Amino acid sequence: MSVALFSGETKEKLNSQLLILKHGQKRVMVKRQRSYNHMLDSACKYFPSIPRDVVRLRTNQLDICDGFYADITAEIWDDVIDLLHVVEVTRGEEMTLPVSLPLDAHAIPSPDNQLAPRCIHKHHSSRNDDKVAIKVLFPSGEIQTARISRESRVDKLVTDASQILGYSTPVRAVQLKGGMGGVIMRENRSIGSYNVRNGDSINILQDPLSSPRGKKPVIYIYSPSDIDVSVKLSLIPEWTLSAIYPIVTTEDHGQRLEWNVRTHQDGSLTEHNSGLDVSYLFWEAETNLQVFPRSPASKPQPVDTFNPISSNLDDTDSIVIPVDKATAYLDESLKVLGLHTEARTSFISYWLPYILKYEYIALRFVPQSAYERAASLSIYPQPDIVTRIFMLFRGVSKEHLANWTNAQIQAEKMAGDVALFRVLEWGGMEIFI
Repeated sequence: MSVALFSGETKEKLNSQLLILKHGQKRVMVKRQRSYNHMLDSACKYFPSIPRDVVRLRTNQLDICDGFYADITAEIWDDVIDLLHVVEVTRGEEMTLPVSLPLDAHAIPSPDNQLAPRCIHKHHSSRNDDKVAIKVLFPSGEIQTARISRESRVDKLVTDASQILGYSTPVRAVQLKGGMGGVIMRENRSIGSYNVRNGDSINILQDPLSSPRGKKPVIYIYSPSDIDVSVKLSLIPEWTLSAIYPIVTTEDHGQRLEWNVRTHQDGSLTEHNSGLDVSYLFWEAETNLQVFPRSPASKPQPVDTFNPISSNLDDTDSIVIPVDKATAYLDESLKVLGLHTEARTSFISYWLPYILKYEYIALRFVPQSAYERAASLSIYPQPDIVTRIFMLFRGVSKEHLANWTNAQIQAEKMAGDVALFRVLEWGGMEIFI
């Protein structure tokens, strides 16, 4: 086996010709364009969800940036291009968070068992320093700049910032740099009460209590004759069982279980331990974010893999449809995937209240092989057919449809032998980022 090594001169030449463009979790190696407009063209080519007129190039690699991201303008591009190895691609529109609430230091309680940060009182402020420029970092790795009033409350900052970028999950804010360091910011306090300074960063984190859950996977078992069946479910460590029915003992810290049932020709099941007669087996799992925190710097997940913590939806792997067309689309898709009438009805009626919260939804079905690796199902005797369907979806606002052009195009393009021993499962999970 031979190994080709680059000489120092060759490496230096390659470095001078190549550049990394980064947006969120995605990184692309491209040619280093001397022309600012050509560089913008490359950014649009590899990150098509960002419209050309709002694409901005940023860096934090130069000493003058002091660790914070700054826009690179066309007039200085030629001066800095040779000094950069990675360029951040982002949207140029600045977030506007206009709501200002009166600052009342006496009405804002300090956190329990914690010294209150130094407050900014009215007589210390002037009209010129009423607003502060901050960086807002989102779970996906996206960074936005905002100028906000020091009198604005933390909960208003988080709500407005999340709505602007289309995040629907409850979140909390953590200040990362400057000011109070890594302290958790209380929702009912003002930005000014934390002595936030220009250039400080606030990290928007998903509330762990609202972490994505694998909701209502239900398992139907159909057999041409009454037989005893063992059903074993084993989850990857990123998932923990949060609810099961019929209730049986779980093992490995809530990641494994076994049901023993008697099948009946009408499709019903009798669970041996409890004697309960049921239509299906039910389980639900929550993600272990405290053990496996989501990392904004992690690589994007390929479509043929599935991890409940790092799963995401984007313009390249999903379809986007208006909510008023969702039920018809799901019914037709689930029919093609093998769900019978009762299963399709149960699936749609269960998820419909979650879907109706939005104007549009992005969705995709996880490949069965990828889902199997995350939630392994072992059944004895072995069925002739096993169909497992798991849907990922997220809400999309009308203002963000321009980011989902390919997914909208894909949306526009787009029964069983009773003598067989069949197993059918369906479930899903809402994605918040």
